[in-house]
Parts: sequence; structure tokens; C-alpha cells
Amino acid sequence: MKLLFSLLLTLSLNAVFAQDASPNTLSAAEKADGWKLLFDGTDASAHWRGYKKDKLPEKWVAEDGALVRKGGGDIITKDQFESFEFSVDWKITEGGNSGVMFKVQETDGPPYVTGPEAQIQDNVKGKDPQKAGWMYQLYAAKVDTTKPAGQWNRFVLKCQKTAAGTYKCEHSMNGTKYVEYEIGSAEWNEKVAKSKFAKMEGFGKSPKGHICLQDHGDEVAFRNLKIRELK
Repeated sequence: MKLLFSLLLTLSLNAVFAQDASPNTLSAAEKADGWKLLFDGTDASAHWRGYKKDKLPEKWVAEDGALVRKGGGDIITKDQFESFEFSVDWKITEGGNSGVMFKVQETDGPPYVTGPEAQIQDNVKGKDPQKAGWMYQLYAAKVDTTKPAGQWNRFVLKCQKTAAGTYKCEHSMNGTKYVEYEIGSAEWNEKVAKSKFAKMEGFGKSPKGHICLQDHGDEVAFRNLKIRELK
């Protein structure tokens, strides 16, 4: 019995390590479900460019299979998405801050004037009261499964158009559901009206838009950037 348990444990650990050893890849099941990679581990320029720029900033670099922000400003996907599920692994330096925005349009202002933001930060030494995984200023999670600075976290954002024309969204971190909300609902509109976004006429209003990775001045790394479009 002990020998069988040891064998099963070894096989399980080998499976985990094999999965961790192959980031930025899609399984056969993921491909069948419509997932697409937005970064192959070595070059992000096929799917990403700078906000209001033609090319990816040079200071967003590929290091050890991760897309790392060293400077250069915010970056956005070349494509725009309406109903989608987006998954990304991220890790941040001590005290660091960043974010994932969506439905972003390129205007005279920064990305957050149009795109709602899911917060990314070191929850221990970060200075922002908004915690990782929250919908910035609007929906706070009651749980916290974020790992310490320097460790990988997996964030998943799902946003899907409803029959009513609103967009039902959901955040999860490391497999735990954080928040859900409905862009365009009465509750959403009320929360926005009481926030700093009230003065931003285009905030969350575009049916589709770019996904944005924020340059907040701190080093942050991303890998396993993948997306699938939903009906």
C-alpha cells in the first residue's frame, strides 16, 4: 500500500512539474474550447502594442518565458474583444502595483478613462487600498487568495453580453471566485456615479475594446496570457 501511495504521489508531482515546465502553451482541450495564446514566451509583438502606439515598447521584454514590464507605458492587445474569457499568470515585485483593464478605447486620456480595471498589486506592502483581483473602486472581494510578492498568481476575467444588452463579468484569483458584476446594470451605474469614474463619460461604455496591461511604475511579469471569445 505504501509503495502504491508513493507511486501515485510521484506521478501526481511529475504532472504538476510538467505543467509548470511548459508555460505559454495550450492543451488539446483548451484548443478545442477556443483558447488562443496572446504570448508565446519569447515575442509579444504579434498580439500586443503600446497604448496609442504602433509597436510594443522596447522596455516590455521577454524574460524566462514571461512578459516583463521594465517601463515604456501601458500596452494593449491589437485586437478588441466583446464577450470573452481572459486568463493570465502574474507576479509582482515587493510593494508593486499594476492592473488589467478591458473594453479600453484609445482616447486623449489614459486607458482607465474608458476601461474598467482589475487591480494587481502586492497586497502586503502595496500602498493602494484596492487589493489584487478587485474591480477597482467598484467591487471589493471578501476573500484574498493572492500569493506573496515574487510568486505566480492566476487571474481569470470573464465578461459576456447578456440578452438585456448588459455585460456580466466575473473575477477569480487562483481558482477562487472574487467578485461578479453587470456592466450597464442599475447597480453598476449607481456605483460608477459615486466614484471618480463619474466624470469619465466613456468609462465602461464601449461594447468591445482592447485588453490593457498597466505600467504603474513597478516591475511586473505576465505569462500564460490566453483568451477565448464567447458567444
